Amino acid sequence: MANTISVLCVHGIGHGDADPNLQQSWTDTITAGLKAWDQEIAVTCDFLEYDDLFEQAPLNTVTYSSAFARLLASGVVHGIGDLFTRERGLFELPSMIRWTAGMVAQWISEERIREKARTLILNKLQAGDYGVVCAHSLGSLLCYDTFLRNPKALKEKYFVSFGSQIGNPCVRDTFAGRIAPLDQAARWFHLYNPDDHVFTADIHMAADNFEEVGTEFDVPNDMLNHEATWYLGHQQTRSTVWRELSGAKVQKILARGLQQFHERNTKPERRALLVGINDYPDPANRLDGCVNDVYLMSAILQESGFAPEDIRIVLNERATAAAMTDRLHWLLDDVKGGDQRLFFYSGHGAQMPVYGATDEVDHMNECLVPYDFDWSPQHAFTDKQFVNFYSQLPYDCYFAAIFDCCHSGGMTRDGGRKIRGIAPPDDIRHRSLRWNAGLQMWEDRPLSRLNPSLVETKAGKDYLGTNGSSFRIGRAMGLRTLPNNQYDKVRRELKHHGPYLPVIIEACQEAQLSYEYRHGAQSYGAFTFSLAEILRVERRRGRNPTFLQLKEGIQARLKTLKYDQTPNLVGAQKILRQQVPWTRKSTTTKD
Repeated sequence: MANTISVLCVHGIGHGDADPNLQQSWTDTITAGLKAWDQEIAVTCDFLEYDDLFEQAPLNTVTYSSAFARLLASGVVHGIGDLFTRERGLFELPSMIRWTAGMVAQWISEERIREKARTLILNKLQAGDYGVVCAHSLGSLLCYDTFLRNPKALKEKYFVSFGSQIGNPCVRDTFAGRIAPLDQAARWFHLYNPDDHVFTADIHMAADNFEEVGTEFDVPNDMLNHEATWYLGHQQTRSTVWRELSGAKVQKILARGLQQFHERNTKPERRALLVGINDYPDPANRLDGCVNDVYLMSAILQESGFAPEDIRIVLNERATAAAMTDRLHWLLDDVKGGDQRLFFYSGHGAQMPVYGATDEVDHMNECLVPYDFDWSPQHAFTDKQFVNFYSQLPYDCYFAAIFDCCHSGGMTRDGGRKIRGIAPPDDIRHRSLRWNAGLQMWEDRPLSRLNPSLVETKAGKDYLGTNGSSFRIGRAMGLRTLPNNQYDKVRRELKHHGPYLPVIIEACQEAQLSYEYRHGAQSYGAFTFSLAEILRVERRRGRNPTFLQLKEGIQARLKTLKYDQTPNLVGAQKILRQQVPWTRKSTTTKD
C-alpha cells in the first residue's frame, strides 16, 4: 500500500488567498520533494485562508510607522537596514516589506486578531487529518502562536516554518522574550535563509525535536529573497525535511556515525572566548593592559580546569566587529544543559546615541568597541547583536560575561591612569544634546523610556541605565518592552522564565570609569588583575567563592589600591549566591 501524507499549507504575506498560482506551485514543489525519496507516495495539500482577518482592520501610515519603529528598535538587522534608511521614505520600500511590517504590527498589537487566527487554525486542523503543517512568513507566526498555546493540536505532527519572523526580537518580545519549544510536535524544521530580507531570523533552541535547516539562496533580480517555493524546493530541504517525512531511511553506517558523534558530545562542555584590544587605530585610544588581561584570564581558567583547546582568544586588529560575532557562534551555538560558557572582553566601551525609525534619537546603545569601531552600528558590538546569542540558551547552562571596560568615556591625562572608555566625537555627541535658549547652554536631550514599568523597579537602573533609555549589554532589553505585569502574565501562560540572562560582571558602575593598573613594569586592567588575585587567594585556601563574594573581594582590593571604581554584578540572586562554576572538581569550600 502506498504511503500517504496530508499537508496543511499556510501562506505568508501578500494576499496569498488571491494568488492563483500559489496553491499549485506549493503543491508541485512539496510533491516533488517527497517523491524524490518515494515515487509511490501519495501527497495531498490543503490551504488555510486568513487574509480577511487583516483586511477587516485596514493598514495606514500610522500602522506602518509603528511596525517599523518596533521592528527596527528590536535590533533586527537582517538586511532590512539596507532597505529602510533616513534617505528613503516609508512608501518607497517594496510592497512586500510594507505589507509585512503592517500585518506583523497588527498581529503583535491586537490580541483579537491572534485569537481569531488561533481559532481558524484549530478548526482547520480538526476538520482534516494532517500529518504536516508548512507555514511561510506571517503564516508561521500564526501557527507557532497557535501550537504554543494549544500544544495538543500539533501532537505527533510535523511543523515546517520558513521565511519566518518567529525568531525576530520584536516577535519574541510578544512571547515574553523567549521562543519555547513545541514539545508535542513529532519534529519542528525551521528553514532559514540569511539573505531573506523580510524581517526573518534564525532560531537558537536546545530541543531534541527542533532542527534549523540552512537554506541559503539568492533569487535573481529579487532583493527580498523571500519566495516560498525556493525554500520548499531547496536541496537542503529535500535532503533533510522531505527525506524524513517520506519515511526514507538513512544508511545504517551514517546513522551509527551520527549516534556515536552525539554520544561523544553529550558530556557538559566548557568554552571561553577572550577578547583584548590594545592597539586601536587612533593612537589616542590605545591601551596597554588588555592583551595581558587576556593571557591572565586564560591562565586563571586553565588553573580552574578549562582545557587549553577550549579557550580561544582574539587580539588587537583581529578583533573586528565581524570577527567577534563569528567567534561567538563557536562559543554559544549548540549549548546544552550543564555546559559552561564564559565571554571576557578587555578594551574600550562607549555609549552611542541611536536614531529610531522615526528619524529621531530615542535611545542609547551601550557597546563594546571593536578594532574597526567607527561609531556606526555596523562596526559596534551592542546588545542588539549579543542578545541573539544568549537569550535562547538553556536555563540550566552557565554563562557569564565579564567586561573590563566602561561606557562613560573619558580622557587620560599624560602620566595618569589610562581609562577604558571613549567619548563620542562632537558630531555624534550632538545627537544627544539640545540647546536651552533660556539658560544659553547645551543640555541632554530627553529620550523615551524603553520600559517605564521596569524603570521604576529596584533593578531598573541596572537594566535600563539611569536615564531609563539605554540598551545595556547583556540585559536583553530588546525583548522586555512589555509592561511588567503583562510580561509576567505571558511568561506564566507560556510556562517559561523569559529570555536567558547571563551573569554579568562589569569593571565599574554605569557612571564610573574603568582604569588600568601598572604591576611593576606590566599593565593590566585594575579590575581583571584584582579578579585574578582574589580567585587565586581563595583557591589556595581551598575555597571557591560565590559570585557575590567574588565581587566583594574585587571591590575591597580596588579600594585598597585606591581605585575609584566599584564592580557591578547583575544576575538572578539565586545564581549570584552560588559558587562560580569555573573550578576543578577537587576544589572544596570551607566555611
